[in-house]
Amino acid sequence: MGIVVRLAGAGVLMAGGLAVAAPARAPTLSALTKIEPGQWQLKTAGSSAAPSTLCISDADTLIQYGHGTLQCQRFVIANEANLATVHFTCPGTGHGQTSVKVTTARNFSLDTQGIINGAPFEEQYEARRVGACPASAAAR
Repeated sequence: MGIVVRLAGAGVLMAGGLAVAAPARAPTLSALTKIEPGQWQLKTAGSSAAPSTLCISDADTLIQYGHGTLQCQRFVIANEANLATVHFTCPGTGHGQTSVKVTTARNFSLDTQGIINGAPFEEQYEARRVGACPASAAAR
């Protein structure tokens, strides 16, 4: 019988002397915990275009904004009370770096840049909470 030991924070399982990679739990980003769930308007900084709306149930999804729900590797650069900066790599599709600066629970800015499907992107948004998500909105 092998011994199974979980090394705290290491993301490794030891089984009978063999090291096996285990999914590492992403750290909680302090700034993102301050963002209230609900319906948000995202306005592209410096643009006169109408803002887009987004239902946010989990602010952690903002880190890979534009990359959807892909399983990406993340490296936390900053985890401060009002600022989260994360570099992410999504195998086969690209990589990026996102910073979320929280002003209040109902207002934040999001800066993201990188490469997706071979093309560069760079976006800056100002976001404000406008209410609860509509009942018909799927949790995103």
